[in-house]
Amino acid sequence: MNILEDFDCIVTIVNKGHCDPVVDASRKAGAEGGTIIFGRGTGIRDVKSILGLAIDPEKEIILTLVKSEISLHVLKAIVDAGNLERPGTGIAFILPVKGVAGICHLNCPPLT
Repeated sequence: MNILEDFDCIVTIVNKGHCDPVVDASRKAGAEGGTIIFGRGTGIRDVKSILGLAIDPEKEIILTLVKSEISLHVLKAIVDAGNLERPGTGIAFILPVKGVAGICHLNCPPLT
């Protein structure tokens, strides 16, 4: 079994249509990619309406798996690219990952 350790998952949540600069910045900072999933927000800034009808706030959630030693560097690049210090633009945080499998380009034997 090939389990890798010392990884973090950077979770970034931005408004729909704003994930491309975040993914580009994370790659330039050393990440090798990410996974984008769609969701909807329920935060205080997400409640909007038109003519009294509620609008469902669509979000893009980017999961970026990186080695722990570069996670803060990548997070800073994400914050800058996504303008996350401005209210209502998004949020990003780091979760420690105990073990990772399936990243074969890092440590798996070649296919025969």
